[in-house]
Amino acid sequence: MNWTLALPEIVLACTGMGILVFGVLRRGESFTTCSMLTVGGFLLAAVLVIAGPAGQGYNGLFTTDNFSAFAKVLVLFAAALGVILSLDYAEHENLRRFEFPVLMLYATVGMLVMVSATNLMSLYLGLELQSLSIYVLAAFARDELRSAEAGLKYFVLGSLASGLLLYGISLVYGFAGSMEFAKLGQALADPTHASAGLIVGIVFIVAGLAFKISAVPFHMWTPDVYEGAPTPITAFLGTAPKVAGIALLVRVMVSPFGHLLGQWQQVIVVVSVLSMLLGSLAAIGQSNIKRLMAYSSIGHIGYALIGLAAGSQAGVRGVLIYMLTYVFMNAGTFACILAMRRRGRMLEQISDLSGLARTDPGLALAFAIFMFSMAGIPPFAGFWGKYFIFTAAVQSGMWALAVIGVLTSVIGAYYYIRIIKVIYFDAAVEAFDPCPASLSVVAAGTALFTTFFFVFPAPFVAAAEAAAKVFVL
Repeated sequence: MNWTLALPEIVLACTGMGILVFGVLRRGESFTTCSMLTVGGFLLAAVLVIAGPAGQGYNGLFTTDNFSAFAKVLVLFAAALGVILSLDYAEHENLRRFEFPVLMLYATVGMLVMVSATNLMSLYLGLELQSLSIYVLAAFARDELRSAEAGLKYFVLGSLASGLLLYGISLVYGFAGSMEFAKLGQALADPTHASAGLIVGIVFIVAGLAFKISAVPFHMWTPDVYEGAPTPITAFLGTAPKVAGIALLVRVMVSPFGHLLGQWQQVIVVVSVLSMLLGSLAAIGQSNIKRLMAYSSIGHIGYALIGLAAGSQAGVRGVLIYMLTYVFMNAGTFACILAMRRRGRMLEQISDLSGLARTDPGLALAFAIFMFSMAGIPPFAGFWGKYFIFTAAVQSGMWALAVIGVLTSVIGAYYYIRIIKVIYFDAAVEAFDPCPASLSVVAAGTALFTTFFFVFPAPFVAAAEAAAKVFVL
């Protein structure tokens, strides 16, 4: 058993326990210190992931490879941004409790376990560690009815999804006789050996995982939780868990069930198409920008699933590049949303952005960059994410799926460009409060990456290519 393969997770978990003790001893004055220690823990874990060896340990429960390394570094980066975005918000909203960053840290440990899981039980362990932490985070603003409601809804529906997932796992174990991905892959090398019960089990597993990434028709929790949860948690929820969930879904579908592509491919295609359609159409009528971002995230998950449906290494590469660009533009957008504060009060209506270009040109420019990128307009990073996804679909002969993706992108562009129209062409209203340094740094950094990604895509594409080659398709 090579325990050092899980060194990043072990170090991060021990860091969390240390921060927990420190927070208890320094109660009331430790929030910022605990947050910075958490970010430091993420950076240390990222270094250990990059420098760590590849291999399989814990009797087949846990694997590190290029795919897990790419996804883990992206998860850790997204989680670090989430903690940084919470600093100013917690100060204003009276949420300066040291448990806040510690819960984000343990949610991230769960995500890292998910990404490296090569057994259905370690998969479930990581998924539930992530989920339980986020249930609490969603309801962290105890004095706000919306936050408590968001946490409760997420918990109830998440428990249902966990039940579906466990039922699927039990069916797969019952019909295939193993939970290890490698043994399942060997047993199912001949698709004719797949019984109807096993296929039903796979469908239930897809349903459970689809809930975690808010894909249609398991998306019903997303708008309410995004709107009700504290905004930094919404930003965290919209980035790191999405990357971990997509990475887990790719590994589960391709590694043990790759030989059954013909059986599960149509399920992924249907989920992808429904997610793109609902994400594009339901966001049009939204006036609350957090709800709009919820439907936007559903649409983006639909695009990412195109790469999985393609069932090729190019498709997996496309998924990873898409999630990379998605993390940057989503975190940047939420940095801008967190800057929407007037007289100390958070604002969430799109109409509150009216005439922002005349009162805060820098924030307006950042908003415009992220909206153009999410709409998939070149040369921004969002366009290149979609380019790799659609190219993979076309190479696999899935022209209809690629065409639907392009058409829904055009529909979705309407509500992104509407925000830009409100910012630049509507009458100006009272200016927002000065933007805190933490938000400015995140917004500026992610905006620069989103704008200039086309100048230096090679290292990211090469890393995604190496990660995709882990799977034999």
